[in-house]
Amino acid sequence: MNDDQRTPRTAPSKSADDRSSLTSFLDYQRATLAVKCHGLTGRQLKEKAVPTSGLSLLGLVRHAAEVERGWFRTVLAGEAGSALWPAADGVFGAFHVDDADVDEAFTLWHEACERSRAVTDSFASLDETVESQGEVISLRYVLTHMIEEYARHNGHADLLREAIDGAVGE
Repeated sequence: MNDDQRTPRTAPSKSADDRSSLTSFLDYQRATLAVKCHGLTGRQLKEKAVPTSGLSLLGLVRHAAEVERGWFRTVLAGEAGSALWPAADGVFGAFHVDDADVDEAFTLWHEACERSRAVTDSFASLDETVESQGEVISLRYVLTHMIEEYARHNGHADLLREAIDGAVGE
């Protein structure tokens, strides 16, 4: 599944409206994570670049699936759900990848992204809000936060990929 090309990487428009800009930047960041994983074996996807860190590319994919589900399904859509990979020893379960199923992780991530797009499409406006855990949260906030979330972790993915096989750049 790491060779999956279901997520085309298209540069966002430089003149789109706000909604199109935010959704296309988010899709671009999602696709960047897929690019960073492209062509690697399951073993390589589970590699930790730094011995003291549990961070791996597969862990980032699993984390992305959890974050997509949390913000779009739980917060915006109000759906109940539990973690795909529960925390253990104070660490997010998504990052425990030694025995993880690579195909399952990529499938769940892609499904979460598709569901996130559907939830986004169900909102009439970026300024539409929901109440979650006592806070008022707009679709605009969630899209912006998710771009930040992916951008930060794609920086980690850059370093992980370079440590695995020397590949750098976009």
